[in-house]
Parts: sequence; structure tokens; C-alpha cells
Amino acid sequence: MGIAVAVISLLVMPALALSKQKVAQALQSKSLAAEARETWLCAYLSLVLLVGLLLNALFGWQQADSIAALAMLPLVVKEGFEALEEAGEPDEAE
Repeated sequence: MGIAVAVISLLVMPALALSKQKVAQALQSKSLAAEARETWLCAYLSLVLLVGLLLNALFGWQQADSIAALAMLPLVVKEGFEALEEAGEPDEAE
């Protein structure tokens, strides 16, 4: 079941992210652009999850889940710091 959910997510998230990026550019919306970046992150996480699940399912490599989680960590930390920096910036309307 997890593999199916990861595959569906990996198929849907990139298309959704592209659509959000286009609308964000048209509306010049920083918040929607940030949401598009978050959706790209979700697609990446789905890919890493899928690889870990497949390695475990096909080869019985139980460590694949832990390694997949470690592969996610650098990008998640980077995105977290960027979100904190953006949260500290004042809006243009202020």
C-alpha cells in the first residue's frame, strides 16, 4: 500500500508544483511560490520514500528505510532554514 501511495504522489506532485509555479508567477504571489517549492519537496520525499520501500520489498534490505530518511534530511533542513528566514522578512505591504 505504501508503494502505491508513493507512486501516486510521485506522479501527481510534480504536475501540481508546476501548475502552482505558473499561477504564482502570473499573480506575483510569494506565498503561492513558496507553496510550489513545498510541493516540489513533497515530490522529492515521495521519490526517496519509494526507493527505500522498493529496496526493502524487493531485496529485503531493511536498512533502506533508515538510509532513505537520512537522504531526506539535508533538503528538509535547508527548506526549514529558508522558511525561518522568510518568516523574519517583512511583507512588502507593511
